[in-house]
Amino acid sequence: MKAVVYSVKPFEKKFLAKANQKKHDITLISNPLSLETSIYAEGKDAVIVFTNDDVSAEVIKRLAYLGIRFIATRSAGTDHIDREAAGQYEIKVANVPHYSPQAIAEHSVALAFALNRKLIKADKNSHHFNFKNDELIGFNFSGKTVGLIGLGNTGLAAAAIYHGLGCNVIGYDLNFPTDTSIIKQVSLEDLYALSNIISLHVPLTPATKHLIDKDALDTMKDGVMLINTSRGALLKTTDVAAALQSGKIGYLGLDVYEFEKGLFFEDHENDTVKDILLTELMQYDNVLVTPHQAYLTEEALQEISNQTIKNLDLWQQNKCVGKACACAKNCQTVL
Repeated sequence: MKAVVYSVKPFEKKFLAKANQKKHDITLISNPLSLETSIYAEGKDAVIVFTNDDVSAEVIKRLAYLGIRFIATRSAGTDHIDREAAGQYEIKVANVPHYSPQAIAEHSVALAFALNRKLIKADKNSHHFNFKNDELIGFNFSGKTVGLIGLGNTGLAAAAIYHGLGCNVIGYDLNFPTDTSIIKQVSLEDLYALSNIISLHVPLTPATKHLIDKDALDTMKDGVMLINTSRGALLKTTDVAAALQSGKIGYLGLDVYEFEKGLFFEDHENDTVKDILLTELMQYDNVLVTPHQAYLTEEALQEISNQTIKNLDLWQQNKCVGKACACAKNCQTVL
């Protein structure tokens, strides 16, 4: 199968090569997919995209015109793909339904640790030979209540870590797992009210967009810690900024940002105009932002590449791949 991979970073190449073993004719380009760059897909069977690529209806129409029959995303989420348009043009879609949930979970906990113990401030001070302990007081995680929204593989992995720290772990999920004894099931309203730390592990859907808004924030404890490693638009960022200013949010850890498209994954240090809202957030000492890197471990990158190539393998056999089959119609699935 012939495929073009958009938005390829240099560190991805070895993982894709190892997974592919020259089975498919793959072209790697660093450009993100857009209406203009869709021309690189001409003569290919498939495009392989990432979260910040433009896979809108207009782009999908152009891809269909160019002969593309398959779209594979190197991510679990498919919210960046207009799946209805893909179905209309009979383009099959697949994702990476799960990969090293420990990678995401560990990063989410790392954000919480760094915020709590003021590690960024302490390191910055130490580099200037300022070794005072002022303004570096944190708290013990043991005994605190951690609320996890979303209990898929990543949420469960986070629960195991927090449980090991001696936290009281509570959780909310529409499909609450029946095989866990370390998480107490609560309503979303009770989770907001009871949690010292809230960590998000749900996909972005119309139902979860702006899940955390002013109304939700108003019901949380004063000084709550909020961690998001899932999708930026789960938070209504303007409401979050106001909650930071009022002190309702005591700590904010973000690996994703509502308006990150066209911003994250690239160096914008020398831009004369920078994102105003993100700039406002990062003025606070109790905010820690990382550039959508929670997935960035050796293990996760190899699993993503392996599943992506497996999707191509099975498409070549006129099949989708079990839970990775995200197409709208005309799919033959295989477990």
